Amino acid sequence: MKAKTIAVFVLAGLVLIILLQNTKVISLRFFFWELSMSQVILLPLIMLAGFLAGYFVARLRRN
Repeated sequence: MKAKTIAVFVLAGLVLIILLQNTKVISLRFFFWELSMSQVILLPLIMLAGFLAGYFVARLRRN
């Protein structure tokens, strides 16, 4: 196996462990909105938002 493939599997495993350990419901307050949801749903949404932000910043810097 290539090192990149192993790194992807290790990172995916770590993300899965983090998600499984954070199952409680939390209340998220953003300005005047309040939203209650499980951390299992919130964490991937935040990870996706961070990935997309990094992707677009990197794309803008390339041009």
